Amino acid sequence: MMDTIDIKERYRMKMMGEARSILLATDGSDYSKGAVREAIAFSRECNTMLKIIRVLEVNPAYESMGFEYSGEMIKMVEEELDAVRDEAAMNNVECTTAIRRAERVHEAIIEEAQSHTSDIIIMGRRGMTGLKKFIMGSVTAKVIAGTTSKVLVVPKDTQLRGETLLVASDGSQYSDCAVDEAIGMASRCPTVKSLSAVSVVSDKSKLSQAKNILKKITDKAASKGVKIETFPLVGQPYKTLVNASLEMAADIIIMGNYGSTGLTGIFMGSVAERVIALCMCSVLVVKKSVERIHNN
Repeated sequence: MMDTIDIKERYRMKMMGEARSILLATDGSDYSKGAVREAIAFSRECNTMLKIIRVLEVNPAYESMGFEYSGEMIKMVEEELDAVRDEAAMNNVECTTAIRRAERVHEAIIEEAQSHTSDIIIMGRRGMTGLKKFIMGSVTAKVIAGTTSKVLVVPKDTQLRGETLLVASDGSQYSDCAVDEAIGMASRCPTVKSLSAVSVVSDKSKLSQAKNILKKITDKAASKGVKIETFPLVGQPYKTLVNASLEMAADIIIMGNYGSTGLTGIFMGSVAERVIALCMCSVLVVKKSVERIHNN
């Protein structure tokens, strides 16, 4: 059982704005503990019901041979979910739980989020297993690639204080939504002590591009009465962002990502997935579908 969360102290105002539906995807491991804690916190602050899903991966080949999840396994999973539900009740959060079986875990999570029109999917991140293994095999990375919901990824021992925010932008419309989200969080929440924006370019000859991007962000923040520090940086984007988050002691990175692209979206070039795999803090990926981009 987790410790009771002092949410009144940690979340004095709504960091995420109005969230009508929050989905927590847990695998029952210790790596989900941070995600469970934040899901309960945000659900209480947003005064919304929390939906919890646990997906059991099935292998049709094995099941055809008579190998299925035993009654003891199902009972153990039910007990895990009951413990989370009890923790939520202690914090005055109403929640529902569901156990699903699927060949592809990420698809079941995405379908659940879509059916409940979830504004936010909250997930944990497994240990530092290597960049390639994370991007090619992580359920979290696959959910990010396929969903249109915002995804908050919380490492095991991370606590989202909401004090030091870092938003990353490449100037595209896909990252504009992340900038808007970060500015909105800073304007709503008095726990925010600083908001920084970073734009990374590959070499010094392109620094003017980064400065132009950051100038637009500064103007947008000023129009909302939000103070923001900007940093034009040179380097490999994901490594530079991770290093910047460490130097700034950021407790959350806000990023944009391409819309629903299916598994082809999980490629070795996604900055968001690489940052998630390596950083020490929580990461909020704000999605904006290709359809919405084209309609703008």
